[in-house]
Amino acid sequence: GIFNTDKLTLYIDIGTNGEMVLGNKEWMLSCSCSAGPAFEGGGVKNGMRATRGAIEQVRINQIDYEPMIISVGGRKPIGICGSGLIDVLSEMFLTGIMNERGRINLDLPSDRVRSTETGGDYVLAWAENSATRRDIVITEVDIDNLMRAKAAVYAGIEILVSSMDLEVSMIEELLIAGAFGRYLEVDKAVTIGLLPDIGYDKIKFVGNGSLLGTHLSALSKDMMNMADDIARQMTYLELSMNPAFMDHYMSALFFPHTDMNAFPSVNEKLEEYRSMQRMARDLASDGGQEEG
Repeated sequence: GIFNTDKLTLYIDIGTNGEMVLGNKEWMLSCSCSAGPAFEGGGVKNGMRATRGAIEQVRINQIDYEPMIISVGGRKPIGICGSGLIDVLSEMFLTGIMNERGRINLDLPSDRVRSTETGGDYVLAWAENSATRRDIVITEVDIDNLMRAKAAVYAGIEILVSSMDLEVSMIEELLIAGAFGRYLEVDKAVTIGLLPDIGYDKIKFVGNGSLLGTHLSALSKDMMNMADDIARQMTYLELSMNPAFMDHYMSALFFPHTDMNAFPSVNEKLEEYRSMQRMARDLASDGGQEEG
């Protein structure tokens, strides 16, 4: 419904490609960025689609770094699906298990964090608790692949906005389409810099938008003609030919971004987590002194 609204609207479908449209009833600008299969489990050591046994939700205790996981169907975990990957990246960043560059802190007092030949790992589920009888982990190689995917999506958003001499903060509504978006936790996606920090009240899920559009077009000639009209109104940007894309992409190769001022809610969360960790360390130190 972008072509009918007065609001500056961003419509985005995140999959192997990140397709997006920015505009309203006056104009529409579109682009497509190659996010790769990372958020669908591809290129991730224990990645998988959102089927039974996939870890879909993760919370990590900021004091002892122990995870709480929820898998699809309540089964023993087999791997990690897209929403679980975004969750674990967000939680690892907020708790200090990994830094803004995606590097795992190997000095933490937890056996969940360990060093391997390819870099650091964080263990989400031990072998005895998994359906595969192998440890389910997130690796630094996985993190790097996911960071590149989210950077491509966010850079695409910035190119659309800047091409119209606008700011990301001016977006009045953000519509997320696709099966992947249905399970997405908005605050986690914002924390890693996949989505802009524009206020959760502006973000809505529309489900499988392409399937709905196809269904309507198959049933109604008017809708088919409307789809043709929308296509003619659309201006397409080829990101590979845009000289600014690489600059935006490189700036987004951090969690959440090199420009932390663009993510005020993430700054607040980081301060909250760090404050709680300092408090816990102080209490532990006081307890040790009293025992002494």
